[in-house]
Amino acid sequence: MTSTTPAQSSGKTPAQQPGRWLALAVLALAVLLVAVDATVLGLATPFLSEDLQPTGTQLLWIGDVYSFVIAGLLVSMGSLGDRVGRKRLLLSGAVAFGAVSVLNAYATSPEMMIAARALLGVAGATLMPSTLALIRNIFHDPQERSLAIGIWGAMASAGAAVGPVVGGFLLENFWWGSVFLINLPVMAVLVLVGVKLLPESRDPSPGPWDLPSVALSITGIIAVVYAVKEGATNGLSATTALIAAVGVGALVWFVRRQLTLDSPLLNMRLFHHRGFSAAVLADLLTVLGLSGMVFFLSQFLQLVQERSPLEAGLAELPAAIGAVTAGLLAGQAARRFSVRSVVAGGLAAIGVALAGIVWLSAGTPYPVLGALLLVVGVGAGLSFTVTADVILSGVPKEQAGAASAVSETAYELGAALGIALLGTIVTGVYRGFAVPAGVPAEQAAEAHESLGGAVEAAGALPADSGAALLASAQDAFVDGLRIASGVGAVVLLATACAAWFLLRGQRLEEGYGG
Repeated sequence: MTSTTPAQSSGKTPAQQPGRWLALAVLALAVLLVAVDATVLGLATPFLSEDLQPTGTQLLWIGDVYSFVIAGLLVSMGSLGDRVGRKRLLLSGAVAFGAVSVLNAYATSPEMMIAARALLGVAGATLMPSTLALIRNIFHDPQERSLAIGIWGAMASAGAAVGPVVGGFLLENFWWGSVFLINLPVMAVLVLVGVKLLPESRDPSPGPWDLPSVALSITGIIAVVYAVKEGATNGLSATTALIAAVGVGALVWFVRRQLTLDSPLLNMRLFHHRGFSAAVLADLLTVLGLSGMVFFLSQFLQLVQERSPLEAGLAELPAAIGAVTAGLLAGQAARRFSVRSVVAGGLAAIGVALAGIVWLSAGTPYPVLGALLLVVGVGAGLSFTVTADVILSGVPKEQAGAASAVSETAYELGAALGIALLGTIVTGVYRGFAVPAGVPAEQAAEAHESLGGAVEAAGALPADSGAALLASAQDAFVDGLRIASGVGAVVLLATACAAWFLLRGQRLEEGYGG
C-alpha cells in the first residue's frame, strides 16, 4: 500500500504541510547525533589507550570502523527505506542505535570495542538515508527544500566538529563510556517525537529488494576500504592485494547487475550526468578533509599542547560555527552566484586550511589554529550542503532514499578515509621517531604504538628520560600531521579545480535532470 503524507491526503501542497519544520528538527537531531559519533572518540583516544591498551592499528580501527560499516550499508539501507518506509526504518534504527551505544560504553577489550563500534555503524546506516529522503518528501518547494537541506547539512558538517566539544565536556566529568551513553536520551526524544511528527513515505512501486546486490555492495565497499587502509599502514601484501581484488570485483559486478535489473538497488545511470558525479566526489573529499583534520587536531591539542579534553573540544568549536553558518547560507549563495563557485570555493577553503597546518608546531598559538578551523568549517558547510542539494533535488521523490544513500555513502566513506588515509601517513611518520638513549625496550615499544602510548610510557620513566621520550614522540606526531595535511591540501585543491569545470552550468532549481 502506498503511504501518503498528511499534506497529500488533505489536498494541500507539500510546501503547506503543517509541522514540517518541527519534523525537520527531529531529522536534524538524528543526523547530528550520527555525525557526532563519528568524531566524539577523538578526545577519548588517550583514555581508551590507557584503559583498553589497544595497539596502534586497533586504535585506528576503533576510530574508523564505525564509518566503514555505515559506508558499506548505506546503499542497501537507503533502498530498503524506499521499500519498507523511511519513517519505520528511521525509528527502528534509532532504537537499535541507543541499545548498541550501551554495549560500546561498557566494552572491556579493544576487540569488543571494535565489534561494538561496527554494530553501532549498522544501526547508524538505517538513520542517515532516511533523514535526507524524508526531507525530499516533506519539502517540495525548491527554495524551502534548499533551506531544509542547508539545516540538515549544517548538522551533518557541524556534528563532526561538535563531537570533540561534547566529548570534552563528558570526559572532564565522567569516564570515557559516557560519550556513548549520551546517545540514549537523544534517541529516546527522537523516537517519541518522531512517531508523532514524521510522515511516512515510500516508493509506491519499488520492486523486489535484490539481496545479491546488497551482498555485493557491502562486500565491495568494505573490502576496498580495508585493503586501502591495510596497504597504507602495513605495506602491500598478497593478502591485501587479494582483498582489494575481491572488493573491486564485487563493485564491478554490482554495477553490471544494477544496469540489468528492472528495479535496481541503486540507479547507476544517475552517474552518467557529469554534475551528479562531480557532486558525489566533492561530497566525499569535503568530509575527508574535515574529519581527518578534526580527528588529529583533537590529539594534537591534548597530547602535544597538553590541553584538557574540554579545552581541546572548545578549541575546535570554530569548525562547527563555520559549518553551521555556511550551511544555512549555502543554498542562497549558490543561487545568487553559481553552484560551481560555491562548491569549488568550499573545497578550496578546506585545502587552504590543510595547507596552513603544514606550518604547525607544538607552540603554534591558538588564534592561528582557531582561524584554520573556522576556514575548514566554512568550506565544509558550503560544499557539503550544496552537493547534497544537487544530488537530491533532481531525482523523483520515490527514489529519494537511494539518492540520499549516494550522498551519505560519500559522507561516511570520506569520514572513514579521512581518518584512515591521513592517519596512515601520521602513524607511518610517527613510528619512525628515534627513542632517546636509556629508555627500556618495553617502554619504547609502547611509545611507538601511539602518541597516547608514549604519554603513558613517559609517565612510568624517571623525569628526565620521560620528558625526552615524550618530546621526541610529540615532534614525530607533529611531523606526521604536517605531511598528512600537505597531502590532503593537494588533493582538496585539485578537486576544487575539477569541480569548477565539472559543475559548469549546474543549477539548484533544475537539479541534475534539468
